[in-house]
Amino acid sequence: MKKIVASVGLVALGASSIETASAQVLSSPDNSKPWSVSATLRGFYDDNTATIPNSVPNSALGGAKRDSFGWEISPSAALAWSVEQTTLNLGVLYSLKYYQDTPPGTGSHSDQVFTFTAGLDHSFNERYKVRVNDSFVIGQEPDLLRAGNTFSTFQYVSGDNIRNYGAIALDAQVTPDFGLGFGYDNGFYDYKDRGFDFATGQPSLAGILNRIENRAHIEGLYQVGPETKALIGYQFTDVDYNADEVISGIPVYFGSLAFVIPTATSEVRNYRQHAGYVGVEHNFSPDFSGAIRGGASYTEYYNADGADNPVTPYINATLKYTYAPQSFVEGGVSYDRSPTDVVGNSTAIVSGSSITLDAESAVAFATVNHRITPNLFGSLIGQFQNNKYNGGAADGKTEQFYLIGVNLEYRFNQFLSAHAGYNYDNLCSELGRHFDRNRVYLGVTATY
Repeated sequence: MKKIVASVGLVALGASSIETASAQVLSSPDNSKPWSVSATLRGFYDDNTATIPNSVPNSALGGAKRDSFGWEISPSAALAWSVEQTTLNLGVLYSLKYYQDTPPGTGSHSDQVFTFTAGLDHSFNERYKVRVNDSFVIGQEPDLLRAGNTFSTFQYVSGDNIRNYGAIALDAQVTPDFGLGFGYDNGFYDYKDRGFDFATGQPSLAGILNRIENRAHIEGLYQVGPETKALIGYQFTDVDYNADEVISGIPVYFGSLAFVIPTATSEVRNYRQHAGYVGVEHNFSPDFSGAIRGGASYTEYYNADGADNPVTPYINATLKYTYAPQSFVEGGVSYDRSPTDVVGNSTAIVSGSSITLDAESAVAFATVNHRITPNLFGSLIGQFQNNKYNGGAADGKTEQFYLIGVNLEYRFNQFLSAHAGYNYDNLCSELGRHFDRNRVYLGVTATY
């Protein structure tokens, strides 16, 4: 339900999108041409390159909280093309990041990120409009490997992990006061960490998070005032965990020998969800708008014997205020169920309650972009997420994740800019995996 509106902007992508230059792709310095090319070069320092928990001793995983200096180069290109009733936007970015000291558990000094975005808006006439968009990422940072505003994992993930999110929406103005909205979106997640470790009983990230998400929704909107719309909607969600790997087992010991009897595979987490909601969209002024949707969802874990089928509150609210030229504040809150990398294996015979199926996630997020002087720009991104886990040994336990990103950019002219920034991540966990991470960077961007 959190993806009724596709959100792949700065708030959704988080602070690491600034560090990896994901935001640089989408504008041209010269309005006379529809395309632009850019290149960013920056140096950085990361004090916890692999997001190792503070509880991990120095002897494990190559050392706890290994830090590193490094450099990054990021070429990109963009196209923004419009004709009459149609607008097309395309963006592509490649990032190569080199660490002086190899991040623990990776075996490589370098990371590579590839990002592709596409969007098409078309108005058939004044009453019917269609929007199509897609966002494809190969990367390692958790806020790049999500499609909405909710994290499934808070950890850095080594390897060429794939996330693709595509959506199509049709708006129909049936009468002057009544409209309908139809939409479908699809999420695809493929992590490269594969294979259950029978010696330790640990599942892979692919086993617990590889999935295909399908959602369809319909909304009815009624114009109750010049600047106010009331709405009612329904959404159906189907999530298929498709790694076909063992994710849970019972440990068995014979003297010094130990192995695990498999008890559950990836598909035990599959679910279907029905959600209904009502809401309001309102324009407080030409520069200030907001929307809120609230209701409830019913979730069925059809492969998990003995699992409860919960009814969960749903909230999704957003505000945006443009208070000066090139300066705005945007934020929101949400509450819904979400996938998680927590498995919470218990030693019980497999049932719906023997592993963690998902989490109830409460999220608050905000971003501020401010033009400080004619050439100096600043941005601030913040997000908080509280997860309460459902099932398994982690049932009822919580984690809180905090993300902050600050960036300053000085534009010497329309072709050259310099920037500096700081990112902070902190995970407070009842599961014993608390970590914090500080990153600073300094660089230049050339655009033509």
